[in-house]
Amino acid sequence: MAPPTPARREVEPLGSDAEKSDEDALAERFSAAYRQLSPRVLGYLRLHGVDDPESVTQDVFLALFPRLPAVIGGEEGVRTLTFSIAHARIVDHHRARTRAPSLVPFDPEADPRRVASAEDAHSAVAGEQNTLALLQRLGDDQREALTLRVVGELSLDETAQVMGRTVGAVKQLQRRALETLRAIVTAEAAHE
Repeated sequence: MAPPTPARREVEPLGSDAEKSDEDALAERFSAAYRQLSPRVLGYLRLHGVDDPESVTQDVFLALFPRLPAVIGGEEGVRTLTFSIAHARIVDHHRARTRAPSLVPFDPEADPRRVASAEDAHSAVAGEQNTLALLQRLGDDQREALTLRVVGELSLDETAQVMGRTVGAVKQLQRRALETLRAIVTAEAAHE
């Protein structure tokens, strides 16, 4: 009599259906977060003077992805975490900048390879530079509160959490920043 043959077990493919649906849900949640928040994060990073805001935006979302399954609070929780990561990247950028050697600004007039730019591009850059110049005249905390609220479209609670302040302090910073900007713009309009 021949020895009994062991029963063959089917090998389950890597990733069961439940795992695949969890992965699909995570991918959809991440895609939605990226579509909704990446333009805001990019603007937030630009306003804070990050040298390569597109690259840092990608870094923010790369850091967000593995932490996304643990996020609670729905869209608000994702938005708060995303801007907390972006804020940390800004701090890292400015710390690295203080340690790096000083850079010499590029002088386009001295570059023989230059090509005339389009009028629209010039207008866009001039408008952005004016906005950045106005924001640079604010205090650091006022600028931070205003950019998180306006560019990042964060609520008062979310802004307070990112900045590590109370909601009342954020309200005061925002109010004072707007008053300061109003005074600057009014004074400059009077001189023109």
